Amino acid sequence: MVQAGVNLLNLPKPRHADDVRAAASTFDAAERANGVTEPIGLLLNIESPGALRRAFELASAHPRVKGLQLGLGDLFEPLGIARRKTAAIQQAMFALSMAAGEAGVFAYDAAFADIRDQASFRAEARLARSLGFIGKSCIHPSQVALANEVFQPTPDEIAHAQRVGKAAAEADAAGRDAYVVDGKMIVAHSSLGRAIVAQAALNAASGAASKQDREPQP
Repeated sequence: MVQAGVNLLNLPKPRHADDVRAAASTFDAAERANGVTEPIGLLLNIESPGALRRAFELASAHPRVKGLQLGLGDLFEPLGIARRKTAAIQQAMFALSMAAGEAGVFAYDAAFADIRDQASFRAEARLARSLGFIGKSCIHPSQVALANEVFQPTPDEIAHAQRVGKAAAEADAAGRDAYVVDGKMIVAHSSLGRAIVAQAALNAASGAASKQDREPQP
């Protein structure tokens, strides 16, 4: 799996920081053997109570770690917690989001096994997005469009983020730390705003490429 062009690989069920470092060491050797020059990142699956409790430690174990992803089925079911219990889901998401934020990596939501229940997939994805997650695992092609629908920035969010960016630049030039955008006091240009603008640019580029692919070529 460690080949050129791979950006990120999922590591299931790490329990301790040593598990992450062992995986990273294996990647080092595989990249050298396969001539891979761009280091491949790790997305850690948090699937046990101990891993959730140590999520920050796991995320900080090695620079290869780029994100944390919930595994709610394996996390809940051995404890007799209903997989769709909203209160439990929200608490697990919040804990993971805080750990990821402290470690400076992204948070990714869990897979949703019932591919027929699109409404519940959307609802869980919206909850994740409201708690700072940037995406959701998809286990079937039919879920990809649903995830994109929920997590892609809206035109209003993009426009607001752009206004915040412009105001932040003007405030920096004037030596001010606080400024007002759309009637709201802002004390710093948030990373969320930058991420929204970056995601919008990526979506636009992807859309243009997709459109070009669909058009007849001379």
